[in-house]
Amino acid sequence: MSPRVESRMTRRRLLGQAVGAAALVATFESMETGDAQTLPSSESIAPRIRDSFDFGWKFLKGDAPGAQQPDSSDSSWRSLDLPHDWSIEGPYDEKEPAGGPGGYLPTGIAWYRKRFHLPESYKDRRVLIEFDGIYENSEVWINGQYLGKRPFGHISFAYDLTLHVSFGSRDNLIAVKVDNSHQPNSRWYSGSGIYRHTWLLVTTKVHVAHCGTYVTTPQVSKESSIVRIKTRVRNEDKGASKCTLVTSILDKDGNIIQSAEVSQDLAANSEYEFAQQVKVEKPNLWSVENPYLYRVRSTVRQQDRVADEYDTPLGIREIVFDADKGFLLNGEPVKLNGVCLHHDSGCVGAAVPERVWERRLEVLKEMGCNSVRTSHNPPSPDFLDLSDRMGFLVMDEAFDEWRVAKGQIGPYGYHLYFDEWSERDVTSFVRRDRNHPSVVLWSAGNEIGDQLNPRGVETLSRLIEIFHREDPSRLVTAGCDQIVAEPRAVPQEFLTLLDVVGYNYVDRWRDRAEKYYSIDRHAYPRRRMIGTESPSMGGIRGDYRGLFISGTAGGFRGIGRSRGIDVEQLWKFVRTYDYVAGDYMWTGIDYLGEARWPSRSASAGVLDTCGFKKDGFYFYQSQWTTKTVLHVFPHWNWKGKEGQFIPVTCYTNCETVELFLNGRSVGVKGYAFPRQGMELKYGNFPARARLPRTTADLHLSWDVPYEPGTLRAVGTKDGKVIATAEVTTTGEPAAVGLSVDRDSIAADRRDVAHLTVQILDADGRVVPLADNEVTFEIQGEGRIIGVDNGDPQSHEDFKSNHRKAFNGLCLAIVQSAAKAGQVRVTASSPGLKSSTVTFTCRA
Repeated sequence: MSPRVESRMTRRRLLGQAVGAAALVATFESMETGDAQTLPSSESIAPRIRDSFDFGWKFLKGDAPGAQQPDSSDSSWRSLDLPHDWSIEGPYDEKEPAGGPGGYLPTGIAWYRKRFHLPESYKDRRVLIEFDGIYENSEVWINGQYLGKRPFGHISFAYDLTLHVSFGSRDNLIAVKVDNSHQPNSRWYSGSGIYRHTWLLVTTKVHVAHCGTYVTTPQVSKESSIVRIKTRVRNEDKGASKCTLVTSILDKDGNIIQSAEVSQDLAANSEYEFAQQVKVEKPNLWSVENPYLYRVRSTVRQQDRVADEYDTPLGIREIVFDADKGFLLNGEPVKLNGVCLHHDSGCVGAAVPERVWERRLEVLKEMGCNSVRTSHNPPSPDFLDLSDRMGFLVMDEAFDEWRVAKGQIGPYGYHLYFDEWSERDVTSFVRRDRNHPSVVLWSAGNEIGDQLNPRGVETLSRLIEIFHREDPSRLVTAGCDQIVAEPRAVPQEFLTLLDVVGYNYVDRWRDRAEKYYSIDRHAYPRRRMIGTESPSMGGIRGDYRGLFISGTAGGFRGIGRSRGIDVEQLWKFVRTYDYVAGDYMWTGIDYLGEARWPSRSASAGVLDTCGFKKDGFYFYQSQWTTKTVLHVFPHWNWKGKEGQFIPVTCYTNCETVELFLNGRSVGVKGYAFPRQGMELKYGNFPARARLPRTTADLHLSWDVPYEPGTLRAVGTKDGKVIATAEVTTTGEPAAVGLSVDRDSIAADRRDVAHLTVQILDADGRVVPLADNEVTFEIQGEGRIIGVDNGDPQSHEDFKSNHRKAFNGLCLAIVQSAAKAGQVRVTASSPGLKSSTVTFTCRA
């Protein structure tokens, strides 16, 4: 079994699903024919079923008064599966109400409807519908009965359908109105619609309450660890019931390694919280390098029958934020090498397939990133499941706005709902996410205007109280950008409330550009500190036009521009001083919105919207990993610039690098970080201290007069060559290169494959300035759900079958159908040799 299939199956078990393969295929087939979804009968399922509710919806863009009524016709509506984001379907328009924050994409009002059947045997059961996220102002009806409204577009929530559904052959109708018409309401691209998964949850009347388990590890060591489990059990039956709760710890292979049992009488329509504690000997501790996951299985028994069974992921680990040592995981110091991430993923918008996130996280992991800040809102459950499995440490953030409106957002932000909804939203947020071992820190907000508001201290105090009430095991921070702002700064009373003080852009003011955290370290030695947001090595992938300085003789200024150096110097400080827990750069990946026309996306990431690597990726990889890194740029296609000096830059962790142009040496350069002083006796320097150094920066550079040909960099360590890298002048485009990231994907109408296009010259080299239009032809059991090229100024349709290359590259994402079979994709471009790949959709 492949790791990918195993992870998906594990997730199904954790969610408590009990649908057999035949039932799942039947569900797919019924959704393809447009029939109402029918859940399996009680004879074939466990006491608890959590079934995907994503397939077979009807959609109408625009308002449709009365669409909540079952007799209202939707025959002309579009059929689709969830998750769905209608904004990403475009088109772009500079006059769109969402403006630059929304990426100039459409918003508005839309409706979703779905019909489904419940077996007659479910009459004595409890039925809920769960929404992982709807953006925004959603209203939900079941069979014409109003269930409620949820303004916040990033929160997960559920409604109880039990009293309003029919059983047997009669249809049930779910109707959802989504109102994202009040614009702007976000500082970045939000998407529109039911953009995350939906689930139908069926339990017996005696069951574990929704989000009703809370698992912590108060004592952790390699020899033994204590696991504490609180479980809320509800009795919604008409009579009292004696319940026995059996809690088992299962290892990765499903073996029970420890269990505890307790009984309690529950009155009718009551709830009771059980508290249990078990000891695990020789635990396999969860860490970044070894993200080992156990499971906690909660089994509720009534006499001799199982009334409910529910699994919760468990990672046994200890997390500590220390004022002197920074962040410690299982007693070991770990520097949080973090990135901020928004919730969209380029051409798929806010409706992100799990594999898209998985691929992006794989690339960030390769870079050495070990932590993610979910800026600036609760992420999808899929994202946290992946973080658990892949070993990422997550700062889980709640809000971008409290009571005080932000000018960048406008009049329709979350401040309109804060007083009424913030406690409910934070409670839902924490209860949903608190069992994820990846979550190590809560963030109550980002750059909140309330920092300087007279009620700000009161507001923060109340939020922290809710966080600590729902999860006493973790600390709370906030991204503060006004700590030393002028003419007014955040009052110390506000900062004192934070368990960990989050610094956004610590180097913005006066001598902090050099002293960073040291000033506050001296003034507040017991303060725990973390860099919640800092600049990154951003820019547009493969675009070096910004290096040109008009009117100067040489014409180029290289990567030694101030922002790159600022990033390097801040990292040197964070790396050197243990008391800084870590730093989150803005951002790991480019995101839609927060743009100015004609741009429709921000380019702060070290990956573009396709997930392609920029040069900055290699800077962080050279500093955050021990892998040998030798990366040279820019490209070497500068026709018309012959004889002009072009700065060539190298990101590396080699000790020295010698650069050659067409076989002639341009010189040897080197740096050392961190430098080491004498040891044991005067004059005794360690070997690293004796390395040749030509700069105190963390990059190497040469000014090279341009001539066509090849730049060759040779990197050494301990006097031996350990790496080489070449950049060569290419010929004209001659062929389309096409590759796919996986040989097979699951035939589940969710899994995806990423197809990367490279425009190649006759010798198979990527042409760095190529912008040829590429057309994709697909055959077999798959469909294209998005095309992109990473160009922030491209206004091409994300949902087409063609895309212009941008600086030599573009991307297509193909999603599987429900049937097993082959998928064949051909990429072609006029005048170029085409390319074809095949892969399998497996049952």
